[in-house]
Amino acid sequence: MRTWKLGDVMTRDVVSVREDATYRELVDLLVERRISAVPVIDDVGRVIGVVSEADLLRKIEHDGDEQPRIFERRRRRDERAKASARTAAGLMSIPPVVAPEGMPIAAAARLMETHGVKRLPVTDDRGRLVGIASRGDLLRTHLRTDEEIGTEVRIGVLRTFLIDEADGVTVAVTDGVVDLAGNVDRRSSADLAERLTRKVDGVVEVRSSLGYAFDDRKLDHPQDPFVTY
Repeated sequence: MRTWKLGDVMTRDVVSVREDATYRELVDLLVERRISAVPVIDDVGRVIGVVSEADLLRKIEHDGDEQPRIFERRRRRDERAKASARTAAGLMSIPPVVAPEGMPIAAAARLMETHGVKRLPVTDDRGRLVGIASRGDLLRTHLRTDEEIGTEVRIGVLRTFLIDEADGVTVAVTDGVVDLAGNVDRRSSADLAERLTRKVDGVVEVRSSLGYAFDDRKLDHPQDPFVTY
């Protein structure tokens, strides 16, 4: 069963800047490319930071008010320091939130949610920038056709994990909703088929009406014949 990775959906034509990129160059780049952030790389292409629209807007927010206060919070002082910065080195957010190209889509979505970012710089095994993935890119897995989803369920799930029982199961897919019908030998097989089908990329919902010859789950906790109830 195939699991989609960031490398499958990321944009490889990624824009990046160096530490010496100026504020004006950064603004022009984000406006021209219609992007909300740009990764900052070092001499060997490793991601060392990210400059976002929010980072650039701090200069406008604190314009004419760059002097720190005595009892000011550290976060506020850091924002003021960024407001006075003139290059990416001082404007960028560090450490950057990045992800390896082999990261599963679901894990990448959780990473975005945890850190509140809209896009992830994607790196190779040496930490070098190879692409960028936005929230929209992650949703591309749900653009798979019903035929593609059905084929993966039949081959990647049933033929792989329920080898001897696969012929007894029929698969129908409509708008990403998978219907499993038919009969298998064991209840655990029916549960496994439904559980693994839910993990197939592009599946919106699974409806299972699979029947089974016997309930093998009862064998997990056999009654102790020496216990009196």
